[in-house]
Amino acid sequence: MAKVGVEQSLTNIQQALREKGHDVIELKQESDAQNCDCCVVTGLDSNVMGMQDTFTKGSVIDANGMSADEVCQQVESRLQ
Repeated sequence: MAKVGVEQSLTNIQQALREKGHDVIELKQESDAQNCDCCVVTGLDSNVMGMQDTFTKGSVIDANGMSADEVCQQVESRLQ
């Protein structure tokens, strides 16, 4: 299955993705995202400084306002 990086605060999403068989990496710093196929973020601190450095080639999903199931569906659709 895919390696998915998930922000620390999104524990319910981490658990749901693990239950679906994904390898979940907790995103604590930028370098954690480097080898991930996909990353899930809260979107709360989205581009505060106006910087546009990228640390992953995978897609990034903003989980703001989404349930764990909705995020899982987004992850799986982007990885196909």
